Amino acid sequence: MQMIDNYNFAGKKAIVRVDFNVPLGAQYEVTDDTRIRGALPTIKKVLADGGSAILMSHLGRPKSGPEEKFSLKHVIPALKGHLGVDIQFADDCIGAQADDKSAALKPGQVLLLENLRFYTAENKVKSDEEKKATRVFAEKLSTYADVYVNDAFGTAHRAHASTAVIADFFADDAKMFGFLINKEIMAMDKVLHQSDKPMTAIMGGAKVSDKIQVIENLLDKVDNLIIGGGMTYTFIKARGGEIGNSLCEEDKLDVATDLVKKAEAKGVNLILPVDQVLADKFDNEAQTELASIDEGKAGYMGLDIGARSVEALTEVIMNSKTLLWNGPMGVFEMPNFQKGTVSIAKAIAESTAKGCFSLVGGGDSVAAVNKFGLADKVSYVSTGGGAMLEYIEGKVLPGIKAIRG
Repeated sequence: MQMIDNYNFAGKKAIVRVDFNVPLGAQYEVTDDTRIRGALPTIKKVLADGGSAILMSHLGRPKSGPEEKFSLKHVIPALKGHLGVDIQFADDCIGAQADDKSAALKPGQVLLLENLRFYTAENKVKSDEEKKATRVFAEKLSTYADVYVNDAFGTAHRAHASTAVIADFFADDAKMFGFLINKEIMAMDKVLHQSDKPMTAIMGGAKVSDKIQVIENLLDKVDNLIIGGGMTYTFIKARGGEIGNSLCEEDKLDVATDLVKKAEAKGVNLILPVDQVLADKFDNEAQTELASIDEGKAGYMGLDIGARSVEALTEVIMNSKTLLWNGPMGVFEMPNFQKGTVSIAKAIAESTAKGCFSLVGGGDSVAAVNKFGLADKVSYVSTGGGAMLEYIEGKVLPGIKAIRG
């Protein structure tokens, strides 16, 4: 497999699949440039070698055709600010402008193509007819460049034109991962296959159903499995606890019971919160009460873990050598219910400072470490929520397979 580190892009045009699916403000300004910054090492390598970069990405979920709010031209100021070079723009990713500008591109220059998802052929790949259209679309994109680089880990779990199919049109030595995907894979492989013990996985979020396969796969790898967030209450109800109005997947009670049994059989320490912050409504200004985790109350819902839980979980985290965190402990978006998530994030950062390897992934967990200024205090922050979860589940990601084979 070709590695970007030892490839010379001199005189080459590289078409690079980046992930510029960034949040935009009311004036279409980029409000979080994390993903843009993540792509910079790869783009800079192409330019420094004397190559030119053709960048392609999606932005949002346009329903049918071009929409102003989903135009990638809005990311140009942020990208130019980081790269320090002019950014050319093609207002149609496979139109005449893209043809002409890619053909005329000179070493050291950058061309950004308009949103790939303005064409349904980018990501509609279910029927035979759609698959055929996707191949045609991918082949057209491939004609712009000599080399294909995939650096968009966040979409690597999708068999889309720009993330998987396009690789078919490049020789093995002319397709490769960018630096970002390489780092993602190394971080996940370290956690999954080369972890120092004890290893602790912290799974939060709303639903057990979103994490069943992840938890199943992790039970063969972890020493401790901490459950938090809304899905806690499915486990609590399954063991006979009172949960009041707390979130619960009634159809997953058997699944929760089964996971507890499997953890026990494998010698995994499955840890649930022991106390909670109850609220009489889903509102930052709600009336609150502290209660044991099994003692919910009619008309009240659990929106955060309590101080005793924080203390117990922090002890486990501080004694870990490898940590994986996916999902918050409560509704951290509300200031009155963020304490549990903040405390866990700080404990992970402190454990990392002591030498623990920590991987944080998933939209909410990443948002939490960014919000609390801790992103640079953990070992690695993954850019791909869904892709990371599927990788941890043990699935083969199409965007990875297209290059790895």
